[in-house]
Amino acid sequence: MRNQRGVSLSGLLIVSFILVIVGIGGMKVVPAVIEYYTIQKNIKAITTGGQLNNATVSDVRKAFDNRADIDNISAITAADLDISKEGNDVVISFSYAKKIPLAGPVSLYIDFSGSSAGKDKGN
Repeated sequence: MRNQRGVSLSGLLIVSFILVIVGIGGMKVVPAVIEYYTIQKNIKAITTGGQLNNATVSDVRKAFDNRADIDNISAITAADLDISKEGNDVVISFSYAKKIPLAGPVSLYIDFSGSSAGKDKGN
């Protein structure tokens, strides 16, 4: 008799179950990460646009609100932004937490923070 090669039915079911769980988790986490990168992109666009060189804090908040309306950002509002000035540059930073329900009482809690001046931080 020849040795059989391949995957057993139980092995196939276990691997399929793990892939489905990872896929469902990914589908729940990816929108939060995409929203974070959209916020970061808008913050950088506001500060590098050049039109806000002599802008007030309310002008910066209004510019963020306009971009947030267009990109459908709901995780933070303009009031959540920390706006400061370093030299002649406007620096905008933000920080927020996102709770993503996975199944039943199990949730994933992610802290997001970023700034227009430094490196991005998604914890």
